[in-house]
Amino acid sequence: MFDLDADDLSGRVLDCSAGAASFVTVARTNGTRAYAVDPAYALRREDLAAAVRDDLQRGTTIAEQHPDRFVWDWFGSREGRDRMRRAAGARFLAALATSPGWLVAGELPRLPFRSRSFDLVLCSHLVFTWADVLGLDWHLSALTELVRVSDREVRVFPTVMQGRGDVVPFWAELMSRLDERGMVAEERPVPYRFQVTGDRMLVLTRRGDRGAGKAAGSAAG
Repeated sequence: MFDLDADDLSGRVLDCSAGAASFVTVARTNGTRAYAVDPAYALRREDLAAAVRDDLQRGTTIAEQHPDRFVWDWFGSREGRDRMRRAAGARFLAALATSPGWLVAGELPRLPFRSRSFDLVLCSHLVFTWADVLGLDWHLSALTELVRVSDREVRVFPTVMQGRGDVVPFWAELMSRLDERGMVAEERPVPYRFQVTGDRMLVLTRRGDRGAGKAAGSAAG
């Protein structure tokens, strides 16, 4: 969903509001200095395990409520998606006991990291996904914060709302206000799609700062 390649994963990477995803665990296995942040990481392990199970069911329910707005090409089938998500959740829970430094409790729009701590910052299924709940001001603050902790680039997927995949009602105003704050926003197609309209990510950089050098030093602060 983020169209990642080896260069993207060569530096320090943050998965923001990562939940029970296994991205960081897999990325670290392959040598990436990856971290994840989510408010759920403040929960006790048994409560977090229960949240993992609930999240799996929630995603399945949304797809079932809007069958004409989802496609199964990438997963193969509903059963295939459930198997992948269960496997990802199991990898995440297995990593909990051995990776406390990788999983940081925190939430947007204020993250517990120093500015420019990460080369690449990823955010999936929070920003824009919940635009019917979290309004313009929250989105502006959240995206500004993601750019603050990035040294190179922020990628956000998808660029539509949850459920039917409708457009974000305040998109144009948000893009204008990001521009006023010196951010460059670009939509790019990605080779992943689950929602019918969810096949693009938003890429954010600082104006005049594209291709910045790698971040250095400790990330948490």
